[in-house]
Amino acid sequence: MAKKVVATLQGGAGSKKMTKVIKMVKSAKSGAYVFDEKVMNADEVDSYLKK
Repeated sequence: MAKKVVATLQGGAGSKKMTKVIKMVKSAKSGAYVFDEKVMNADEVDSYLKK
């Protein structure tokens, strides 16, 4: 049977809580807004969004 993706991101000793962050940024080429998606540690979210 196939494992769920969620089961691999959480659980286990020493695992960190992961969060999906979606940030809207302005493209340098076209000037339109695009969405930048990343999966990162929950502790790094605030510093990423302040950039």
